[in-house]
Amino acid sequence: MTDVSKALSLFRSELVIVNVGPKSFADVLEKQGYRTLQVDWKPAAGGDKKMQEMLEYLGGY
Repeated sequence: MTDVSKALSLFRSELVIVNVGPKSFADVLEKQGYRTLQVDWKPAAGGDKKMQEMLEYLGGY
């Protein structure tokens, strides 16, 4: 299979949207007939930069 045919087969395959944002965004897409995958992601330490630095110093998070 050539690179071009691989790319073309990608465009013919089913689209699945990975949503890392608000679930309401995925809900709207699902109502339009798209498949979605909701990722429940939150920044480490609630986004607190100082706490993230401390966790990194202790070996990562």
